[in-house]
Amino acid sequence: MQYLTFTPHRILLLCCLFLSACSVKPPHTLSNIDVTQANEAKAWEIQGKLAFRSSTDKFSTNLFWFHDNLLSQPHDELSLTTMIGTTALSLTSKQGLATITVQGKTYTDTDPQRLIGQVSGMQIPLNKLPLWITGQVTNDDIVDSYNDDGSISAFTSPELGESWQVEYISYQQQSGAMVPKLLQITRADVRIKIQINQWQALAPIDIPL
Repeated sequence: MQYLTFTPHRILLLCCLFLSACSVKPPHTLSNIDVTQANEAKAWEIQGKLAFRSSTDKFSTNLFWFHDNLLSQPHDELSLTTMIGTTALSLTSKQGLATITVQGKTYTDTDPQRLIGQVSGMQIPLNKLPLWITGQVTNDDIVDSYNDDGSISAFTSPELGESWQVEYISYQQQSGAMVPKLLQITRADVRIKIQINQWQALAPIDIPL
């Protein structure tokens, strides 16, 4: 993956985005668990790297993502940092509202994917990524091929206009389950590579009164 190379506008935007979003404050106490399949985990954390390339942008960042689907609406904390630790993008989405703050201004939308697109200009299939990043597909996705062990090798996700093409380049065992290690997502001139260095399944723990 290549080092972050933002345009001046993108540098100003992303360096100011979500400076307060690195802290994860789940509404309940979670603990590390092992699972046999990724779909058993309703909450998880991921650490890795993300590389984005389009006809106008090219960058790579460290990736941290906390996802909690235990509530009526998902709670997500997504943070992209540069190789020297500067926060490039941070998104909080909970209780049906996504939030981005730029230069003291807060932007909100009920759709986090639409919000990132509006604020940063990046087209990222954020709403489907929690499934894709764990080797799962949505009901609308069309699996193109499987590996010998039954895991998905590639699939197509229909969208208005051009579809997303997703390829799982490699898998690994993390937190007791086989999950993708490297996947590539492409559509038109957009190519996104996600490398997962650590995936940790989480579950709530009971706290005695």
